[in-house]
Amino acid sequence: MGKLLVPLIAAPAALGAVLYGAAIAWLWFRQERLLFEPELLPAEEPLFTDPDVREFGVDVPGAKLSVAQLKLPDPQGVVFYLHGNSGNLRKWFVGLDAFRELNFDVVMMDYRGYGKSGGRIESEAQLRADVRAVWNEVATQYEGKRIVISGQSLGTGLAAGLSAELCDAGCTPDLTLLISAYSSMRAVADEHYPWVPSRVLRYPLQTVDHASKLKGPVILVHGDKDELIPHHHSEAIRQVLPQCQLLLLEGAGHSDVHEHPSFRRHVATALIGLAGLAAAPVSYAASGAPPTPVAG
Repeated sequence: MGKLLVPLIAAPAALGAVLYGAAIAWLWFRQERLLFEPELLPAEEPLFTDPDVREFGVDVPGAKLSVAQLKLPDPQGVVFYLHGNSGNLRKWFVGLDAFRELNFDVVMMDYRGYGKSGGRIESEAQLRADVRAVWNEVATQYEGKRIVISGQSLGTGLAAGLSAELCDAGCTPDLTLLISAYSSMRAVADEHYPWVPSRVLRYPLQTVDHASKLKGPVILVHGDKDELIPHHHSEAIRQVLPQCQLLLLEGAGHSDVHEHPSFRRHVATALIGLAGLAAAPVSYAASGAPPTPVAG
């Protein structure tokens, strides 16, 4: 009797193993579709009609990237902003009046396959190289001016990496601003998909590792109701940054942080301080200090 039961027990276990292996293989080869949610735009359609917004392309191996730039006559500096994983520049390149008032240019790119950018994302190394290529394209315009490297959600890991590269090259940004940051994409995946081996993820995006190499002021902003990337990720980054300030926005989730008036006020205060227009300099809390709760 026992010999008859062995095949019956083994069959479901074997089938389960096959299905699990198939699911892991699917995740390995299709994870770009899970991580990146681009929206395409017609190549011939202008992105914006603002007379002070410039649209241009940057050639990278195998593609041309779509870039938007708020270009003011004599700016105090630039905010180089790396957006989240969904949409395109139409969604993210907004709120420009605030930057006009503060006299800061804004430069933002669409990743491969987003908006009017060609090609497709194939690796983390490629993604980071594209970011550096766009920065190199505009960097000479801002020599001697204030440099802010910023990212939101997906863009935070890329922004931390670019900022670390600039620090290593002796060109430390005046401010690194990370909004709804993850300590690593691997950590986020482990929280949401604990059944998936971490080695399956081809985009580990180790933000903490890059953040530990930052030398200039850093501001982290996170919603205290963020369920996609909980604020303990920003707190983990803060632990490796003695010059860091962490602002927790009360009531903010993941996608609405930049819509909160308190967020805009704090960003404006930071930029005003960088431009030398503030009555008092912007202060950056030591990493041992508690995060600053901010009412939305």
